[in-house]
Amino acid sequence: MSHLTTVLKSKAKLAALKLAVTVLPAPRPIVLMGPDSALQLCGTVSHMGVRKVLIVTDAVLHKLGVIDPVTARLKEYGVETAIFTGVTPDPTVSVVEKGLSMLRNERCDAVLALGGGSSIDAAKVMALAAGNSKQPRDLIGILKARKPSLPLFVIPSTTGTGSEVSIGAVISDDQTHQKGIVIDPRVVPVATALDPVIMKGMPRSITADTGIDALTHAVEAWVAEFANEDTDFFAGAAVRMIFNHLPVAYADGNNLEAREAMALASHYAGLAMNKAGLGYVHGIAHQLGAHYGIPHGRANSIVLPHVLDFNRDVSAARLAKLARLSGISTSQSDAQAADTFISHVRSLLTDLNIDTRVPNMNAADFPDMIAAAFTEVHGTYAVPKYMQYDDALHILQTLKNAS
Repeated sequence: MSHLTTVLKSKAKLAALKLAVTVLPAPRPIVLMGPDSALQLCGTVSHMGVRKVLIVTDAVLHKLGVIDPVTARLKEYGVETAIFTGVTPDPTVSVVEKGLSMLRNERCDAVLALGGGSSIDAAKVMALAAGNSKQPRDLIGILKARKPSLPLFVIPSTTGTGSEVSIGAVISDDQTHQKGIVIDPRVVPVATALDPVIMKGMPRSITADTGIDALTHAVEAWVAEFANEDTDFFAGAAVRMIFNHLPVAYADGNNLEAREAMALASHYAGLAMNKAGLGYVHGIAHQLGAHYGIPHGRANSIVLPHVLDFNRDVSAARLAKLARLSGISTSQSDAQAADTFISHVRSLLTDLNIDTRVPNMNAADFPDMIAAAFTEVHGTYAVPKYMQYDDALHILQTLKNAS
């Protein structure tokens, strides 16, 4: 297929997708913020008449007792709990199936995710599958469900994915490790608690990786062809807050003000990407995760500067505006301000000690990686500039040479 044909077909699909997004606007969850808002969320669960809730988390948070105050408060409200601790990074279909089986066996009538993006994504698919009497694999794609999800509540433990507000969820194939994306407004939770007390235990490396994940969501939404006044407000605010508060949260994890600001920035970035979409950073990053086990936030950190370089010629004015909104450029020309923005992103990665190497990259993997990335991006994300095969190959070869 020629490059021109690819672009034309992608834009035709995007026109239909944009219409669907307009007709089916994404709902927004009730948002509780501030210290101990996770405990306030328990009251919301109770007031909705939930009898028994499945708490979806990972073994580490369970062992550390992070969920204990939540289960205790739910008990005070008379809400029974079942706890699924089997979530792994980049959860697979089988992980979600196990959680779904527990949900059904325990006869839970709601789901509460407490954890990072992996726990939230797994919980989203469990709740949607339960509400539709389907298996997780059946929901991969766009608008595959026909009925509402079970009521879903979310307490993020990280500040990066924006999954508590996004219309998507990512699960991986057990054999190939390829990412399958469930896109449906029904996966948006009823309510979420952005509680910095829950988040202050994040290790520095995860603070850095998830913070750049949020930055990537905001930047890709900002330069997307679907960007509008509303998405610009949320994306611009998110970038400004991340530049100001991520270094502080990284240096002092107990700084609740910085943690809360990062939680709000991640939330705003999620709202922006809901409407404007993502781009090649995510398409390529998902392949680094599938082939080399790179965590998602780290993979975005690795790819982001290279895609910014690729987009620079068509996105200079947009990046310049973002640089000025963020306070990192004032009197420069658009070209200079765009370069300042890209340089600032690279400097931030250095300041956060993010390792951008990808060990054991194999050039033999590149054709499949590029094909899978293009399959994800083309016709799904309204990118400002379309890559050809050699453009993506150049990025992968650059990463390999630097590793």
